[in-house]
Amino acid sequence: MKKKPTVEEAIQSLPKAELAIVRRLRALITECLPKAEEKGYYGLGVPFYTRHRMICFIWPSSFMWGKKPKDNTGKLVTLGFCQGNLMSNDEGILKAEGRKQVYCMYINSLAEINEDQIRALLFEAELIDEGFGLKKKLRKVTR
Repeated sequence: MKKKPTVEEAIQSLPKAELAIVRRLRALITECLPKAEEKGYYGLGVPFYTRHRMICFIWPSSFMWGKKPKDNTGKLVTLGFCQGNLMSNDEGILKAEGRKQVYCMYINSLAEINEDQIRALLFEAELIDEGFGLKKKLRKVTR
């Protein structure tokens, strides 16, 4: 049986352009979500960040989904927010693309990374996640 790669192993296998973007996004996420835990999912080592629930993920287009490659035209690296439907998204940065909950943004170069914008999104995602944590605590207290 083939061993599933760790997040670090999977990232090291990326092409140079994707690797640079993923490394920068990981650094921003680590900075903004210090309590979140990074976990590899889907047997591909896709980095997801969780605390009370899944908060966000980084999906490089080189990581295949299913048996056929997706059409990733203009989507080198995806930064997805698992509770994107609850985020304000006033500027329309996050795309729903027919999904009900997970909203994403796409980054095609290091130059496209707007760190202030991404930090703001990550802080909002953390607030939403903390809300889920509070709900869990309240349920325990009322039992």
